[in-house]
Amino acid sequence: MNHSTSEGKKIPSWIIFLLATACGLIVANLYYAQTLVGPISTATGLSPGAAGLIVTVTQIGYVLGLLFIVPLSDIIENRRLVVSSLVVVLVALVAATLASNAILFLTASLFIGLGSVAAQILVPYATYLSSEEQRGRVVGNVMSGLLLGIMFARPVASFVSALWSWHAIFAISAVVIALLTILLSRVLPMRQPAPTMNYGGLIRSLGTLLKNTPVLRRRAFYQASLFGAFSLFWTTVSLRLSDTFHLTQQGIALFALAGVAGAVAAPIAGRWADRGWTRPLTGLAFVLAATAFLLAYLFQDDSKIALALLVLAAIMLDMGVSGNLVLGQRAIYSLGSEARGRLNGLFMAIFFVGGAIGSSLGAWSYAYGGWRLTVLIGMAIPLLAFLYFLTEKKQS
Repeated sequence: MNHSTSEGKKIPSWIIFLLATACGLIVANLYYAQTLVGPISTATGLSPGAAGLIVTVTQIGYVLGLLFIVPLSDIIENRRLVVSSLVVVLVALVAATLASNAILFLTASLFIGLGSVAAQILVPYATYLSSEEQRGRVVGNVMSGLLLGIMFARPVASFVSALWSWHAIFAISAVVIALLTILLSRVLPMRQPAPTMNYGGLIRSLGTLLKNTPVLRRRAFYQASLFGAFSLFWTTVSLRLSDTFHLTQQGIALFALAGVAGAVAAPIAGRWADRGWTRPLTGLAFVLAATAFLLAYLFQDDSKIALALLVLAAIMLDMGVSGNLVLGQRAIYSLGSEARGRLNGLFMAIFFVGGAIGSSLGAWSYAYGGWRLTVLIGMAIPLLAFLYFLTEKKQS
């Protein structure tokens, strides 16, 4: 299939499904190592103090890719860019599988993060294939696939590691990414943008876009706040489950699976945004996130009811984060097609930085103030963002 796409056509359902599946499988590579930090650090000789680098280096690679690779989708043929990025991921996954020392594994992790931004090239790519009236639904469906990849990655990595070893998940993913690369190179339509500037101008334009696009700044801040709360929760809840409820690694993996139910909010939010409900749904996302932490704060004993409510809190938080992500992306994709790759790169980079801050904050708060301080901070983040959200109507 080598024809170029033209914006505004109705996108076939099988293409939406393929893009959603691809995004989930690609972005999962960022999260496999998060539940395997212990065995990986032991095997590669990383000290306990430096073990956090296993996750951090992957995140650094991803943010660098968002800022310096994703904008290329505004000047380079998109299918070729996606395939090239996936080849980088494939080589890095093979290196991670074979890594016997920290330097090799961390280098592989950096390139896994760098190449995995292929998922963020595919999301705006889907909007080029869709008409304006179906854009929210398409973004919602593709993002639900991406979010399912994020949410399934941790429990899947835990289960695979328990069956074989930590190497196995990287080997399996390498095979999956190889097959996916071949499939996408064969079936995706070409999308050749009409470049209006060179790469240097493209990167310099990022600051101008951020400065001159208030919708981008606002939506990125909303999502950075929610993703920060999300990361704070998921960084510390495994410690809570282990310390208070004495769950095994397998039990924690099952708890993580419960959060997957929250991904159902993504396609629903996309459909409702197409009907003009973006503003009330944004407010609802903050309320859901704050209420999730309130539940976790009010019920802090070790009873089965407290555990059940913690599961409910995880689902509510995931619903708020995944729903608002679709609302934000739909809003920035409506700003114009010629800068959509750069807008998406900036949006994702900013909210990913919010997630990194949330993870750090969670680790600090749990170490020094326990679960009580952690959930109080978690509740404060979406509440403060909600207060900022209330100023939106006045400014517009």
